[in-house]
Amino acid sequence: MGHLDHAAFGWLTPVLSYAMACIGAALGLRCTVRALDATGRSRRNWLLTAASAIGTGIWTMHFVAMLGFGVTGTDIRYNVPLTILSLLIAVVVVGVGVFAVGYGRQRAGSLLIGGLTTGIGVASMHYMGMAALRLHGQVTYDPLLVALSVAIAVVAATAALWAALNIHAPAAVALASLVMGAAVSSMHYTGMFAVEVEVVPSTAGLPGATAMQFIFPLAVGLGSYLFITSAFVALSPTAKERAAYASAERLTEPDERAVDVAPPGFRGGGRGDATEARTAGQGSPGAPPSYAYRAGPVDTGPARS
Repeated sequence: MGHLDHAAFGWLTPVLSYAMACIGAALGLRCTVRALDATGRSRRNWLLTAASAIGTGIWTMHFVAMLGFGVTGTDIRYNVPLTILSLLIAVVVVGVGVFAVGYGRQRAGSLLIGGLTTGIGVASMHYMGMAALRLHGQVTYDPLLVALSVAIAVVAATAALWAALNIHAPAAVALASLVMGAAVSSMHYTGMFAVEVEVVPSTAGLPGATAMQFIFPLAVGLGSYLFITSAFVALSPTAKERAAYASAERLTEPDERAVDVAPPGFRGGGRGDATEARTAGQGSPGAPPSYAYRAGPVDTGPARS
């Protein structure tokens, strides 16, 4: 039985992985809150951003933690296609959950469906990533710990979607993201404690890429995406702010109806002066005054002799 090391670099990988889970959760929650205040295409775009943020945040958390995973007596490689597939699963299944919440008419039913779907998707991402491991030995799992990890994933996903529906204050969202990050990390390490490896010594080469060749660059890239998207969300005005801007612009626009333009050929001070013709029966209350112009001689210049 090979000895499993879950923190080969000490507390560095657990802390970094937790931070990535929190960032993805916070960004996803803020985007979901924005989506619920929007309509049409804007709602769809916010939900897509939320799905990509939560999915990439959870995936990055998983594989940053895996950077510190090691088994004595064997090297570790990763199957690249399966690893990328695990990322796609995370984003797509989380998307199903947030869209169920974003467009569901019955909140309770949508929350249960979204939480169950998202939780199972997160667990599927985890174990798909574990299936991408290549090492000299046989990997087995403790069924009870696997079931517990899936249950934690479902509860964490449901709690996160509930928070998106009910928590709007930035401070509350930040607190909820810390709790969700802890839940996702707990799910990951519960699943990792379920792993047992029977090492088979061998000198043959292993297929796939090392963690530093593939996982590390991809995790850095996705982490950068999360930070850039966080800046975009922070700088993007909310629906209330846009409404306030539009109201302020309407107040500052000049009232064109207040401008009176004299007709061509009219010259003030003579017989062609305008007289206000507002009468008791003319127009409606609040309507602008109307004017009548008396006909008068038109000045065509000096007379010819």
